[in-house]
Amino acid sequence: MLLSVILKINPDIQITAARKIVDTRNFVIHAYDSLKPDIFWGIVINHIPLLKREFETLLKE
Repeated sequence: MLLSVILKINPDIQITAARKIVDTRNFVIHAYDSLKPDIFWGIVINHIPLLKREFETLLKE
């Protein structure tokens, strides 16, 4: 939810795959019983490091 609020306030913020991040959050919250652990772990390993770097960059601005 926080990411969607941030993007509504300032749509020029560069977050890679922002829409997919919001969609994934919604899926985890509302359909967690059908979430496969290996898919979720792949997201954590492959996508969270980039998101962390992007947020660190935003915090420096």
